[in-house]
Amino acid sequence: MIAPDVKLGANAIIHHPEQVNLYGCTIGDDCKIASFVEVQRGVTIGDRVKIEAFAFIPTGVTIEDDVFIGPHACFTNDLFPRATGEGGAPLQAGEWEVVPTTVRRGASIGANATIVCGVTIGEGALVGAGSVVTRDVPPSAVVRGNPARVAPQR
Repeated sequence: MIAPDVKLGANAIIHHPEQVNLYGCTIGDDCKIASFVEVQRGVTIGDRVKIEAFAFIPTGVTIEDDVFIGPHACFTNDLFPRATGEGGAPLQAGEWEVVPTTVRRGASIGANATIVCGVTIGEGALVGAGSVVTRDVPPSAVVRGNPARVAPQR
């Protein structure tokens, strides 16, 4: 479902609009979004971004132009997630801290990567498939592993 409050850029392609969950977000021009993607309120996605199937992009994430987000990539937005507060009452919106994350221009996130909130993935960087990013990624770096580390140059 694409909610009425989504700002959808020119020529954005969403192959199966009935199979996505987009609400309160901004999607740039010429983007491609695959099935079963969720983009939450307040997220900004730049131009010419490609988001593959089953990616999860929560509130607090900013994705710049020309970025690739691989299938099953998952971003987080809370460093200390809990379902309930003191006394056992379910937490409501605003009862936790949303920690921002930025993916800079031209970066690529591999399949099944997890991006822990509060990091910046540098311009042109590559996050290897299955990696868990817990720290900033330098521009043009290739990182891989759990936790993700800069890969040695060959």
